[in-house]
Amino acid sequence: MATTKLVYILLILFTFTVSPAISTAPEHCDSGFDNPCINKAKALPLKIVAIVAILTTSLIGVTSPLFSRYISFLRPDGNGFMIVKCFSSGIILGTGFMHVLPDSFEMLSSKCLSDNPWHKFPFAGFVAMMSGLVTLAIDSITTSLYTGKNSVGPVPDEEYGIDQEKAIHMVGHNHSHGHGVVLATKDDGQLLRYQVIAMVLEVGILFHSVVIGLSLGATNDSCTIKGLIIALCFHHLFEGIGLGGCILQADFTNVKKFLMAFFFTGTTPCGIFLGIALSSIYRDNSPTALITIGLLNACSAGMLIYMALVDLLATEFMGSMLQGSIKLQIKCFTAALLGCAVMSVVAVWA
Repeated sequence: MATTKLVYILLILFTFTVSPAISTAPEHCDSGFDNPCINKAKALPLKIVAIVAILTTSLIGVTSPLFSRYISFLRPDGNGFMIVKCFSSGIILGTGFMHVLPDSFEMLSSKCLSDNPWHKFPFAGFVAMMSGLVTLAIDSITTSLYTGKNSVGPVPDEEYGIDQEKAIHMVGHNHSHGHGVVLATKDDGQLLRYQVIAMVLEVGILFHSVVIGLSLGATNDSCTIKGLIIALCFHHLFEGIGLGGCILQADFTNVKKFLMAFFFTGTTPCGIFLGIALSSIYRDNSPTALITIGLLNACSAGMLIYMALVDLLATEFMGSMLQGSIKLQIKCFTAALLGCAVMSVVAVWA
């Protein structure tokens, strides 16, 4: 996890500091001289406030589900927790569709980019589509690797009386059978899915968080920062609840729980620090910035949309808990819609 974050940061740092301008653009695209809100002296204190505020709300969001087992209404196996999780999944889905993807389209269709190739092909949609497919491949391959890591071979049905399609070869909470073959129960298979979902979701969120932090830290538009602080605090609070719920269901060790919560909490503030360091050479409308942030946003959008729809909402709605209650399905669907609606409203400011 730490290596992944470091790679993303080094990639962005390299792009801004080493690579030359990617395309020719009008001169005014490299500066904000016509914007009265551009004020580095006023922007810096606001960035410090943003670091503290986002760090605090992210910490509250991602850790609150980890203590929900002590609150009867929010116990992991209860209806209340399921409703809150669906609401948080709607937040993540709304983030992908209403914030990240539109930003990518806007950046990659900017007048500051040359017509060829940026205005000739919908790169934002293409990268988001490919990102979703790559996330699917990672999700599937990771599950297969974890599942088959210690498998010995097929188990004869006539010997054990077990449906092989439902048998999962893995280690952990297993029951040993003859000939050294290890089989997992259905609960083990479900736990494995939760673990993979939590890890892939964390990577997608970290990817997006680095971009958010970098953009906020690098801009000197004090007017924009004020609105972003409120919107991002709200966004990280509920996004953290969604991730925290996945971490809780994955039943990781306490050390892994701490590390995943730590990286989620600290990624955006670290991105802001990096953006502050680059603010002297970073220009919001420069071709290099538009292309780099635009492509990263598109990649992040594909991951978030896939995770929200497939691994979070679809998994829960097709699960036994919701399939056994139409009433609970309606409540969870309403919660997911509400989450999407909230992020749609927040899109007015950020």
